[in-house]
Amino acid sequence: MHDVAVIDDPKAAEASLDPVRARLLAELAEPGSATTLAQRVGLTRQKANYHLRALERHGLVELVEERRKGNCTERVLRATAASYVISPSALSAVEPDPERSRDQLSARWLLALAARLVRDVGELVTSAAKARKRLATFAIDGEVRFASAADRAMFAEELAGAVTSLVSKYHDESASGGRSHRIVIAVHPTVRREEKG
Repeated sequence: MHDVAVIDDPKAAEASLDPVRARLLAELAEPGSATTLAQRVGLTRQKANYHLRALERHGLVELVEERRKGNCTERVLRATAASYVISPSALSAVEPDPERSRDQLSARWLLALAARLVRDVGELVTSAAKARKRLATFAIDGEVRFASAADRAMFAEELAGAVTSLVSKYHDESASGGRSHRIVIAVHPTVRREEKG
């Protein structure tokens, strides 16, 4: 089971967004059958089996084992990932495009960049998994508290200068064996969510 899987197929996205199926996916962090899941989520076994078949058809759950019980075969399934992200490519006709409006101070442009990041890294993760190779990535996640809007502006200016300097130092357009990498740096207010207890 993967920690995170990317859903890029529109039909798989639709299947995963159904509330009953989303609940079944959550329950299938641990292997289960239609019978055991039906009891947990308040469905008939037939209805649970119907939803599980749809999830399996889209690669969101996988068969772990089959157990003979009298005249029946019980299929034990589990989710293919602990959590899922829906790629913007699942909505390709209306997928955000950061090239439409390059406004570095726009929250909507930042959202389009984040969507492209999810799409691109999702494709890379899927390709690397199929090739049974590791994917080299790097990310920094942190928090900074600014005393004022002026400090935030100065931070952004210094950060842009530092990144520009590093790119100038390491970027080699003529490197024959080189591989281009995308850099996305974002600064946005921290979202505070109350913990569910």
